[in-house]
Amino acid sequence: MFNCCHRKIDRNESHGEMRRRTGKLSQPVKNTDLSVVPVIPKTPEEKDAIRKAIQENEFLSDVLQGNRLNSVVDTMYLRETNEDEDIVREGEFGNQLYISYEGKYSIFKDNQKIVTFNDIRVFGELSLLYNAKRLASIRSISNGKLWVLDCIVFKALIVKTALEEQTEMIEFLQKVPKLNAVSVELLMRVANLFQVEFFQSDFDIVTEGENADKFYVIRAGEVEVSKSAEKLDVVLGKGKFFGELAILKEDVRQATITAKSPGVECLTLSSKQFMDHFGDLEEFINIKLSNEYTPVQEIREFNEIEISDLTLVTTLGAGGYGRVELVRHKKDANQVFALKYIKKEKAVSIAAQDHIKNEKELQMSCNSKFIVRLYRTYKDPKYVYFLLECCLGGDMFNLMRKKFPKGFAETASKFYAACVLEGLAYLHERGIAYRDLKPENIVVSSNGYIKLTDFGFAKLMDSKDKAFTFVGTPEYIAPEIIKNEGHNIEVDYWAYGIFIYELFTSRTPFRSRDPSNLKTYRMILQGIDHVAFPNTIPSKAKQIIKQLCRPKGFERLGCQKNGIKDIKSHHWFGNFHWGALSERKLLPPFKPDLKSNTDTRCFQKFRGDTSVPQDEFSDWDKDF
Repeated sequence: MFNCCHRKIDRNESHGEMRRRTGKLSQPVKNTDLSVVPVIPKTPEEKDAIRKAIQENEFLSDVLQGNRLNSVVDTMYLRETNEDEDIVREGEFGNQLYISYEGKYSIFKDNQKIVTFNDIRVFGELSLLYNAKRLASIRSISNGKLWVLDCIVFKALIVKTALEEQTEMIEFLQKVPKLNAVSVELLMRVANLFQVEFFQSDFDIVTEGENADKFYVIRAGEVEVSKSAEKLDVVLGKGKFFGELAILKEDVRQATITAKSPGVECLTLSSKQFMDHFGDLEEFINIKLSNEYTPVQEIREFNEIEISDLTLVTTLGAGGYGRVELVRHKKDANQVFALKYIKKEKAVSIAAQDHIKNEKELQMSCNSKFIVRLYRTYKDPKYVYFLLECCLGGDMFNLMRKKFPKGFAETASKFYAACVLEGLAYLHERGIAYRDLKPENIVVSSNGYIKLTDFGFAKLMDSKDKAFTFVGTPEYIAPEIIKNEGHNIEVDYWAYGIFIYELFTSRTPFRSRDPSNLKTYRMILQGIDHVAFPNTIPSKAKQIIKQLCRPKGFERLGCQKNGIKDIKSHHWFGNFHWGALSERKLLPPFKPDLKSNTDTRCFQKFRGDTSVPQDEFSDWDKDF
């Protein structure tokens, strides 16, 4: 149950054999970091060597392409190494990527030499995603040279590039007739739908007389415009657009547009994508954004209960720097809660204060039957405390592994998927991206219904915003997070598709035994269409999973103008009784057999916590 924020420690504290999956969270890029993007001069040969090493890396070749790859090559700097120098140490957290350029290097695992190499290759690539623990040591066994990329520089480069591209896109769209009648905020939402396409030299991008179904903005290169009935001598270059009739109204192409040498890179938007998200042009122009989301406001309860009024019963969960305890009111045995407490000293040491404050604000603002209530918070010199609604059925991770190890039947899967969807709907109506959906973060109430908990990775986001933090649990992470493309609430729909798959099979489609998770990330980037679906997943469920797990966020079911209504009306849910679910009139697939309001048989057993943290007085928790 306990799953605190920042990079979550992968610790199996329980006596059981099951290992709970932990999340990853990189440090966010601050505005002050955007100026730290140096360009290091290099010879053409050096640039080619770096580029080739990245393109031959099985993971980075999917993450770094085009202009982004060129920018990374420009920012890498050269470092000389000495004989017997440890470049990477096993067990340490890394924040640099390396490319061996000259010299000889050996890889050690558990102090045993694994292999020696002297070629040009990448290592430490996980540091581009988050502050990952090194799984092996690499030692220079001769004098040599390495190309180095600092993680903070890479992150700043990605964010800076994205902001520049967004500004450029808005300027393009403001030149399109009728589109320029709407606000910049709405144009930013349109900009998020564009895709990059490259057209070879002499390729006819559009042909005169064909139906107009796509709008183009030239990002690099030039095109030639020609018409059959008259001679034209028109060339369009970077920043020009064509095919705007595709989104202004249905019509046929008025001219043929041909890519000139050496090719053209365009940003494209299909009429279907535009219609799916905004409707026709009249609907688009009249969209009102002022009251798009329900405001987030804290809802406090049990203000009369002080922490001294509570007595410890037992531990419900444990994590890297805190625990969750079952507590009971000393004078009223009917009042039972879950008390989550976090070590302030540890939170400060890993700069997690903002995440913890954010978790408090967002979870306390939620009052839904499908989300665990956070009633109030406390603090003292050593800890901050969250007083939470207690759900004694354990969590879905335990339930699946212990009682349903081969997965749930379709009726049960549909029930649990519906509960989670109601929780996500509530969050998304308030502009909250959950960002860590998985069975470990879903608890079972005493009545058998399930609820979302743990808001350590949640974030309040406007629909036009993008976050560039690497966040989530590896098996559930959406491809845009891995590729550092920026993300929004669409990542929750990807994770929702993964969750439905796991309900049926008790495993995720992208699970691997690779401790670095790189294999998992590579499979995610390959996509759901490369996944073999077992026969236990019915065809309609397979369809909804695939529609939720599309590679682009705006293509996913639930991400068009009808939102979550499209998921609820999907034929997999058929005649599901959503109203009866909300009113708790549906019989849950499993109801815990509890003997009392302190019966914890549905939880794993945890050792007691004997550590005592130092006092911490920086006052970051003044609002707790």
